[in-house]
Amino acid sequence: MKRFSITDFIAKKQAGQKIAMLTAYDSFTAALLDEAGIESILVGDSLGNVMLGYETTVPVTLEEMLHHTKTVSRGCKRALIVGDMPFLTYHTGVAEALRNAGRFLQEGGAQAVKIEGGKERAETVRAMVEAGIPVMGHLGLTPQSIHQLGGFKVQGRSEEAAQKLLEDALALEAAGAFAVVLECVPAALAAKLTQALRIPTIGIGGGNECDGQVLVTHDMLGIFAKPPKFVKKFAQLREPMIQAFQEYKKEVEAKVFPGPEQSY
Repeated sequence: MKRFSITDFIAKKQAGQKIAMLTAYDSFTAALLDEAGIESILVGDSLGNVMLGYETTVPVTLEEMLHHTKTVSRGCKRALIVGDMPFLTYHTGVAEALRNAGRFLQEGGAQAVKIEGGKERAETVRAMVEAGIPVMGHLGLTPQSIHQLGGFKVQGRSEEAAQKLLEDALALEAAGAFAVVLECVPAALAAKLTQALRIPTIGIGGGNECDGQVLVTHDMLGIFAKPPKFVKKFAQLREPMIQAFQEYKKEVEAKVFPGPEQSY
C-alpha cells in the first residue's frame, strides 16, 4: 500500500479535500490509525503531557521523541509520520537542527518533522528542506513557548498579531515548509491564512476552514476528563475503562477471576 506523502498533502489542498491527522505515541495506536485510514500521524511532543506526566511539553527530550517515533513507525505502513522536534533541538543553530531533524528520518522512521515558530525559523526550515527533510510548521499557540506566551491562550486576536501570523506563515511557505499547523487561532483568521497559502493548513482549534485537522488521539477518545475547548469527544472511553479496572479488582478480590475457563 502506497504511503501518504507530502505531495499528497498538497494535492488534497488543490483538490479541496480535507486532511485527517491524529497523534500516536506507540505502535498499537499507530496500527489502528493506519487501519482506519488516517492520512498522517503526528508523534507530538504532547506525549510529555499525555504519556510522561509532564505539565508542559518543555521537558520532553530528543531521545524520548525518537523512542516514541520509532515505535510508531513500526506500527504504521501507510500514514505519513511527522516527528515533533522538542524544545531546544532546533533553536541553537542550523547545523545542530539539521543533525537532530535527520535523526527523526534516519533513526525514527519518520517522513517529516514539525517545528514551532515563524520568520525566525525560516533559515532553519530552508536548510532542512535543502537537505531533503520535509518540514511542517506550527504557528499560533506554540506549546514550547508557553511560559513566554503566559499560558494556553488564543493567538492572533489583535490586528497586529494577525498580521504577524500571516507574515510568519508566508515566510514558512517561502522557506519550503509543506504544511503549517494553526493552533488556537480565531477561525476567521485561520480561514484567511488558508486562502493566502499554497501549502495546506492543519487546524487544531482553528475552525473548519483549514485544509485539515489534527487532534490528540487521547482527547478525541474521551480518555481525559477535561480536554481543551476545541476537542470533540468522538468516543467516551474514560468511564468504561475505569469501570473495567474496578470490575477486575472486584473479581480478583472475590476469587471470581480467574475462573475455570481462564485456568489450566
